[in-house]
Amino acid sequence: MQKVLIVGSGDVARRALPWLVGRYRVFALVRNPANAEIWRSGGAIPVLGDLDRPVTLRRLAGLADYVLHFAPPPGEGDRDSRSRRLAAVLARGRSLPRALVYVSTTGVYGDCGGAVIDETRPAAPRNPRARRRVDAEGVLRDFGRRSRVRVAILRAPGIYAAERLPVERLRAGSPALRSEEDVHTNHIHAADLARACCLALARGRANRVYNVVDDTDLPMGDFLDAVADALSLPRPPRVGRREAEQILTPIQMSFLRESRRIDNRRVKDELGLRLAFPTVATLLRSLA
Repeated sequence: MQKVLIVGSGDVARRALPWLVGRYRVFALVRNPANAEIWRSGGAIPVLGDLDRPVTLRRLAGLADYVLHFAPPPGEGDRDSRSRRLAAVLARGRSLPRALVYVSTTGVYGDCGGAVIDETRPAAPRNPRARRRVDAEGVLRDFGRRSRVRVAILRAPGIYAAERLPVERLRAGSPALRSEEDVHTNHIHAADLARACCLALARGRANRVYNVVDDTDLPMGDFLDAVADALSLPRPPRVGRREAEQILTPIQMSFLRESRRIDNRRVKDELGLRLAFPTVATLLRSLA
């Protein structure tokens, strides 16, 4: 049976696990030994290691035929040292993976002024978080070219699920921008992103980028209004951009300085992704 290594143990990785188990022998890189049993009970073999401690990664060399890379970059700087260490240890193995799938972010496109864009849009990151993702993409694509490993980059926007909605923000009464100043955002359900990752293992093309977004086309404020209505919470107050800058944190404001609408035809046509949640409204109707 072919082997898959999961790197990064968050929600989307765990949602991918049931699809992988039975098709592959699954290994999961686990930093905290206390979490090992969670993965073991799901059918994976935990491998203790930490991407911030290179000495703990030696077992990864030659371990797997396929790699699913969900781990985020470090919280500081413009480079992703974790992806660099992962690529380095994989390159040292007697056998190399056939394919590696990396989950990046649509934030690498920067501000597009609300325009409709696709994967041909050049990356133009505007903050350190996005620059670290661009660095990771470059490191992994270079690894793929040099080692002849089929690397697919999946760029994801805001991830949602029933338990991943902006409930606390709404309860706190954090404002949204007025319609005339609002930004367009993009979304993907966690289960659909997990499914796209699994499909990309077999169908992703070498050094190919895929935007994994659903069909939702909403400004940020309208999205928040829809969630509030579905959960019987107060809609957020609307304010101008200057007032929002006095209220919201710099990180919150960073998401209100970028506007884009992202085309998803490539992930549907090439990976064959059929969205279980075509829009945010699909989930919200079930909750209401």
